[in-house]
Amino acid sequence: MRDLGTPVLDDHLHLDPRHARGVEAVKDFARSGGTHLLVVNKPSWHLGVEADVGEDFRAVFEETLDVVADASEELRGTAWPVLGVHPTLISRLVGERDFTPDEAAELMCAGLDVAAEYAADGAAVALKSGRPHYDVSEAVWEASNRVLRHALERAAETGVALQLHTEATDDLTDVEAWAEDAGQPPERVVKHYASGECAGVTPSVMCEKGYLTEAVESGEPFLMETDYVDDPDRPGAVMGPKTVPRRVDWLLENGHEEAVRHAHVETPDAVYGIDTEGTLA
Repeated sequence: MRDLGTPVLDDHLHLDPRHARGVEAVKDFARSGGTHLLVVNKPSWHLGVEADVGEDFRAVFEETLDVVADASEELRGTAWPVLGVHPTLISRLVGERDFTPDEAAELMCAGLDVAAEYAADGAAVALKSGRPHYDVSEAVWEASNRVLRHALERAAETGVALQLHTEATDDLTDVEAWAEDAGQPPERVVKHYASGECAGVTPSVMCEKGYLTEAVESGEPFLMETDYVDDPDRPGAVMGPKTVPRRVDWLLENGHEEAVRHAHVETPDAVYGIDTEGTLA
């Protein structure tokens, strides 16, 4: 395993040991210098779960916990789970299963309630929610925002962070206000798939060099991710598991040691309460 002299955290990726590479992708990450992972459960229907009640999501969460445990065995550090309900499920429920937007929101909130049980027990360091990143009807948009606000409330109640899948934007000050209303510190709300900056919440920056340069120059807290999807039909998508370690190496070569420490030690601690230094072997 390569040692880059620092913890190296990929803040958002997926693993699918049943249909794709699973732990083999973790080995690539570790060999490249990666040490820590936040593993987000795949969308429920990708694992064959067409939920009718909130309890149906439990199988998705349990499978994620199992692969996280296996991933940790391959790392010098640790993998942690992020559990929740993918926000695009609402379109599947409304468009393919004849749910009303309100019925879909109710089911998704029930799934988040199950995820929050794991968070309350210390089994997950964050919940995952959000809203569609594409055009939807006003009714679906409003229902999605109700789900997002419910996720903020559950994150606040359980004392964990919340990762968000949203539209492409560098301004989530609306979510910041909702977080404050819910009692969730906005800095513990993470914009997954972010470009270099995002007002109102903490950006988890996609590891393109331009985005990372913008994040470093901003001087604001940020995280780094690949959103690796572990899909056999799309190998390497969205970014491959070696990408974060390679970008850390690039940042270090360009004199950005302080930014690397922010992204891989200080911000993970502030957002998730995880100790990437203390958990290194």
